[in-house]
Amino acid sequence: MQRRFLPLSALRAFEAAARLGSFKSAAEELSVTPTAVSHQIRALEAQTGLALFDRQVRKVSLTDAGAQLYPVLRDGFDAFEAALARLTQPRARAQVAISATNAFTVKWLVPRMADFRNRHPGIDLQLQASDDVADLRSAAVDIAIRYGRGPYPGLIIEPLFTDRFAPVANPRLGIESPEDLARAPLIRFDWKRAQPENPTWERWFAVAQLPQPGEAGQLRFSDEGHAMQAAVAGHGVALVSLALIAEELEAGHLVQPVGPAIDGHTYHLAMYAGRPPSAPVLAVADWLRAQAARQERG
Repeated sequence: MQRRFLPLSALRAFEAAARLGSFKSAAEELSVTPTAVSHQIRALEAQTGLALFDRQVRKVSLTDAGAQLYPVLRDGFDAFEAALARLTQPRARAQVAISATNAFTVKWLVPRMADFRNRHPGIDLQLQASDDVADLRSAAVDIAIRYGRGPYPGLIIEPLFTDRFAPVANPRLGIESPEDLARAPLIRFDWKRAQPENPTWERWFAVAQLPQPGEAGQLRFSDEGHAMQAAVAGHGVALVSLALIAEELEAGHLVQPVGPAIDGHTYHLAMYAGRPPSAPVLAVADWLRAQAARQERG
């Protein structure tokens, strides 16, 4: 069904009835009659060729098709409501929303929040941590931190810094040389896209010109942050981002016992090309550039 033919009134009536479990309650919420709600839902069923409700005396319940459609509409209407509230509510303070991965948000942005507040006390940051790619065309996101080479169509992109990866371990494991890697589990995490330049253990051993150690076991995670926490807990040696593990290295919770460090991907600052940035957004972008420059200087 093409977007221009979507029956929005019928979809809204269906979502309300599914959420409230009643045509009558949906009618009260929408300020129409229960008959009008029933007609809209029947029209939607006729248009889609799907039975969406099992109708019983004084009770309606979702069919399998209705149960699949309901959460999609619920989340969509919730997103509409949140975006409109964010756009229309009066604000005494400027707000800037930054989208970044879970690991980057927790390990790189959050530790720098005190510096940001000191420099920009009149701007509130909204950190949206997700490993899903945010749609910058939405007014709900002002700036995104993108990792990798792209492509990034429709976005203004500039590099912030290139990541570096090296083996790190809890000091109590006593890892001091490449030979010691053979007696500790290697901690891995899965990259979302398989690329030859991904900083994997295989690539690290090739750059280090070392044979891969024997079977000391390994731990594999789907999330980079979990791999870092496993290393802090002493469960093995992880090949992780030095930029994201800087606090643990400085505090001595982790050490970088052996080299070399290898290049990862590049972090980019991204903004939607079709929307001129506001003064607060430009201020946040300048702060991110300054923090990245400090990162590059080490």
